[in-house]
Amino acid sequence: MTLAHVDASAWAELEGAAADPQSAFRYLNLCSVDAGGRPQARMVVLRRVDVARRVLEIHTDVRSPKWQEISANPLVTLLGFGPQPGVQLRLQGSAELHGPASERAAEAWSLLPRSTRSTYMGGPPGDDIGERPAGEGKAADADGQAFFGVLIFRAETLDWFQLRHADNRRAIFAYDHLGALASSRWVNP
Repeated sequence: MTLAHVDASAWAELEGAAADPQSAFRYLNLCSVDAGGRPQARMVVLRRVDVARRVLEIHTDVRSPKWQEISANPLVTLLGFGPQPGVQLRLQGSAELHGPASERAAEAWSLLPRSTRSTYMGGPPGDDIGERPAGEGKAADADGQAFFGVLIFRAETLDWFQLRHADNRRAIFAYDHLGALASSRWVNP
């Protein structure tokens, strides 16, 4: 397995995961830092991948803590693990946020099914809902769009790790600002 093959296969996995809800890499751990300097991690859904530019798209509620954290510090890490063939992908880079009034968010919103849009129609993430049953008191579809944002993550590095019975393998890849591979190397696991 060459470094070029590892890089290509990692990005092919991510690209496929954006379209396949059953893919292990469809759900990634997004790590940011809060105002108190504490690391924060949460699962996000991978929505789209641009392999050539090394860009991943994630949707989020603009009222969420992660939106505020990334507004203050756009440097984030995305982490995923695929049990077969035991590969961990750790991507580090920066995120740009596109709020509800942006063209990018409007386009992404227009492609969402109603069931997904409904997740943005309730109160802010983390607020108490009291005794109200789930689904009760939802706002109109347009109200949900007012809270919908798009996070565009641009990978600067990929740390690829393969867990094996023997001879674990690890490689580091760096990308330039256009997404081209700038360097790659095998490293000790």
